[in-house]
Amino acid sequence: MSAATDPVQAAQWRRWRGVADLYHAYFTGLVLTVVTRRGREDAAEFVFRVFRRQQQERFLPGLEKLGLSHLPPAVAAAQYHYLSNWIGGVHVEYMYENDRKAWIRYPPPRWIWRGTAICGVPGEVSRAMLRGWHANNGVALNNLKLGFVCTKLSVDGQDGLEGYYCEYDHPLEVDQRLVFARHLEAPRFEPQAAPALPVDTWPRPRLEKAYRNYAMEYVRTAAPVMVQLFGPEDAAYLLHLTGKLIGMQYFDEVAQAFSLGRGGAKEFSVFLRELLSAQDDVAEARESGGACEIRQLSWRLMAGVGDDHPACSAVLTGMVEGLAAGCGRHIGIGMRPGAGGKPLFVWTVG
Repeated sequence: MSAATDPVQAAQWRRWRGVADLYHAYFTGLVLTVVTRRGREDAAEFVFRVFRRQQQERFLPGLEKLGLSHLPPAVAAAQYHYLSNWIGGVHVEYMYENDRKAWIRYPPPRWIWRGTAICGVPGEVSRAMLRGWHANNGVALNNLKLGFVCTKLSVDGQDGLEGYYCEYDHPLEVDQRLVFARHLEAPRFEPQAAPALPVDTWPRPRLEKAYRNYAMEYVRTAAPVMVQLFGPEDAAYLLHLTGKLIGMQYFDEVAQAFSLGRGGAKEFSVFLRELLSAQDDVAEARESGGACEIRQLSWRLMAGVGDDHPACSAVLTGMVEGLAAGCGRHIGIGMRPGAGGKPLFVWTVG
């Protein structure tokens, strides 16, 4: 039986997609939580730091992984955004104009501002994303002539986010690396002319896991940024609140991907074990005093993060509490963290 029709593998891919949807919603929700609880200025600074951190950690390794390092800077940067976002399920287009000018376009619906969330995203928050990542690609490539020209922003009511990488004839000052030209329009997208991933090195199983990891990576980056920017106390509150709200809203959708439904503590303990497994976390379950105890031995999301803080675990506790509330009323959730707020996490469901 082929990988495409193997029912066991297909079920695994559905669970990975469910995890991706949950973390995708969490990140969008987190931005909105900061907008509504801290204000537009703090939200813009938060988004800037998240995207700058991701750019510094992911851009150059990603060029190598995607086989783009040999391309001219403007073309490499644009193709990176096209392919990396395509892997994550983002609607994105790429248009080559010449070796020093290449376009990217994110047509509606915008992945990052899911559904009605786009109505709550201020323009400065969307621009902060461009400042954090797109404006810094030339710096990362040691080419200070490379900048990004933004021609549309969807949160401003335009029909997508679009712009082009341009390699100028002179080095750019910091405030010249991102400029706006709203009078310009991107050329038409021709799918047959767009780059494609080689099937031999990017088979379906790798793409499915990368799709899940793409969404989780935003939360992995955002949690420590939140702690460093707002302090552990405020960050823990915002991370926990967002997790609870998103968990309650998305339980039905995520549980469907696991072929599970609503119920009581017993049903939720099964769901929680399967969710942790779909995140590549190791968990053991046992009965304890009439309740189910789940010992989570790893937390892949924050593994290897140098500035991980115990407050980051509020992502998980809030999310699990919200999912439990979505599963059924009066499901009690407790979590005992290990030393320093790190795994081992001991969950009690009863």
